[in-house]
Amino acid sequence: MQVQLEEQHSAVQEYVTFSVADQVFCLRINQIREIRRWSPVTILPHAPHYVLGVMNLRGAVIPIYDLASRLGLARSDASERDVVIVVNLDGNLLGLLAEAVSEIISINPEEIQDTPSVDSRDTMEFIQGIISKNDQMIRIVNLNAVGFPDKDEV
Repeated sequence: MQVQLEEQHSAVQEYVTFSVADQVFCLRINQIREIRRWSPVTILPHAPHYVLGVMNLRGAVIPIYDLASRLGLARSDASERDVVIVVNLDGNLLGLLAEAVSEIISINPEEIQDTPSVDSRDTMEFIQGIISKNDQMIRIVNLNAVGFPDKDEV
């Protein structure tokens, strides 16, 4: 009995939920390096529409993405109420603008449902799965799709 409980417990993964364009998304907690308050960024000319600019993070210059715009939702107007979720993507730091961080949830892999097939490859690419919890649909963001755009897209 004890071994079975340990196996179930080791399969549980923690996710951080946050809101973007009044929608709920999440990332695995181990993908997040830190969460910061919004501060103005330095704009880069000819950057893709979803890149708000760059920010100095303790000596490292990191790009800040408007996650809503990157996911094809309405473009965000960044304000002091917003947060930047700093993620580590294959050794590169990247900031994602979000309205707020909500909570940490523990999820068994069996609770994650596949993203339904719709008439857009982007939906399947940007969303890894869906968690239904407390009458809420929480989408799991695929950081690789968010952080590495197709060459046709830029």
